[in-house]
Amino acid sequence: MTSLEDLIGSIRHSPRLPEIIELLRCQLDEERRRRPAFYKEMTPEQKIEFINGEAILHSPSRNRHLDVTGWIANLVGNFARVHKVGTVNVEKCLCVFPRNDYEPNIVFFGREKSASFDDDTLKFPVPDLVVEILSPSTEERDRGVKFEDYAANGVGEYWIVDADASVIEQYILNGESYELRQKSSSGRLRSHVLSGFECEVAAFFDVSENLAALRQLLST
Repeated sequence: MTSLEDLIGSIRHSPRLPEIIELLRCQLDEERRRRPAFYKEMTPEQKIEFINGEAILHSPSRNRHLDVTGWIANLVGNFARVHKVGTVNVEKCLCVFPRNDYEPNIVFFGREKSASFDDDTLKFPVPDLVVEILSPSTEERDRGVKFEDYAANGVGEYWIVDADASVIEQYILNGESYELRQKSSSGRLRSHVLSGFECEVAAFFDVSENLAALRQLLST
């Protein structure tokens, strides 16, 4: 990920700097104008995100995508509930970042952030852990703008999951950028943010493995 200093350095000596600044200011002003309308017009039936000033409406997910989302949420969510370490939400959880609004597949909020939630909470803060399940229509954003935005705003851990290949990539925040901790279809995954959570990677991609991991989790 390009650092803020590098981004500034690439344009600060340009003779077109005033023009660039004015264009960026106009873009941000337009985004700020559109964002309240996005909040007003979105509906509970939609999975929709606000990215760089545009409302992105998601299409329905394939069964494999839904299965893997459910299996991962089953383990992470039950771990969080059993150990009372925070809140796990799945889909349609609107996470408000300084510039953009995202609805990741799975999010985890630690105790401190969870303490502010009530039954009517609609806009959620930046999560502590995010899981995105790749699809052809979302992969560019999951590896692009979201990857950079999550890191820039302190999401401590980011899992990118390829449901078809049964592979998970685990990224840990190191300073202002992510460091790849693990990319695997086997072995054990140990969370950095969700302290104490670990399981076989296979449990994220197979129902029998998932149930076995859940039994082990609930017995400890």
